[in-house]
Amino acid sequence: MLSSKFTIGVVACALLAIACGGAGTSTIVLPGEAEPPALSDTSDGAAPPAQPLFPEGPSALREFGSDQFPTPLVELSDIIAGGPPPDGIPPIDDPVFVGVAERVDSYRDNAPVVALEINGDARAYPVAVMIWHEIVNDTVGGVPVTVTYCPLCNSAVTYGRVIDGTETTFGTSGLLLASALVMYDRATESLWTHFDGRAVVGVLTGTPLDVYGSPLMAWRDFRTNYPHGLVLDETKTGHSRDYGRNPYFEYDDPDTRPFLYFGDVDSRARAKERVVGVAFEGVDVAYSLQSLRGEGPAVTPVIVGGSELVVLWVPGQASALHGPSVQYGRDVGSVGVFEPIVAGRRLTLAADGDGFVDAETGTRWSITGAGVSGPLSGDQLPHIPHFDTFWFAWSTYRPGSELVGAVGE
Repeated sequence: MLSSKFTIGVVACALLAIACGGAGTSTIVLPGEAEPPALSDTSDGAAPPAQPLFPEGPSALREFGSDQFPTPLVELSDIIAGGPPPDGIPPIDDPVFVGVAERVDSYRDNAPVVALEINGDARAYPVAVMIWHEIVNDTVGGVPVTVTYCPLCNSAVTYGRVIDGTETTFGTSGLLLASALVMYDRATESLWTHFDGRAVVGVLTGTPLDVYGSPLMAWRDFRTNYPHGLVLDETKTGHSRDYGRNPYFEYDDPDTRPFLYFGDVDSRARAKERVVGVAFEGVDVAYSLQSLRGEGPAVTPVIVGGSELVVLWVPGQASALHGPSVQYGRDVGSVGVFEPIVAGRRLTLAADGDGFVDAETGTRWSITGAGVSGPLSGDQLPHIPHFDTFWFAWSTYRPGSELVGAVGE
């Protein structure tokens, strides 16, 4: 349970100013709560098939401290008003996509995107769009998912949106927990953490969501690795935003305080030092991004929970939170975490000027863990989901995590 205590209410306007306007810019007025979309439809006009019912009870959005809920998993005083009302930062509920070939020149090569691939269906969600919406309710590879991006903790993660056999969608609650997005499901209006996908307040308290890896990646790397993939069409989001502008100008300064975070930051690293967080086989480890990067592609062998893994890094991704534009931030590169095994054979990966190659077969590998040339071309290294995030967020949601390579260690 999070231990820090927060004050509710008086800070509500601040996040709205950041999310809508940014420093030195005019505020964009966001719409109020959107009408929840229909959960299912049929092409012939017939009634949709009945779905299992969710538990009944009050809304955690409207009756925050109801005694009808199971015991909350966090202190209620740790959840604070962040500014906008529910869905005031509007999720995209009807996303439209185009082929990557149609958007090659829409973004700079280094523009950050959230990359998601399920059952061969690869999609890119540009951070230039996600930073204004934070949630996209989508279906990828036949799987209903919610793609989320939290600019305050610099993390992207995707969750399945089928709960106990019933499909729902998620919205932005307007609340924060340790300076991180709090979502709500539109079926019961329980509150869920963006960072670990659990219902923490409401009738579904304690319910976990299925997790799908969706790392941040440079646009060039996405379209190179997924030439037949899709990209979210920024012209058909249903909303008018200044896509491309960074409303969190210079927010990723590692020495600055996280917004609306009043707890004690684990002193082993700076609050907003970038880390790569891995939770695997019951073990939590964070690797300072600084310890993983190089002048060119870099390979870092690691051991997590007794398993030998490998962290790959390539330059070329801009920090979305640095400059006035999402595409013009400093280079933070892109990361992939994998188990270096194919068909039961363990591989030894090394970096060269063009990428990654294994010593055993000479196969070349991409940042997505795909064999791109050589004897194992077409094979895939098992992907280990990771978080690209800030230290304060990882250490708050994963207390006691091991930390490797932090500046100042």
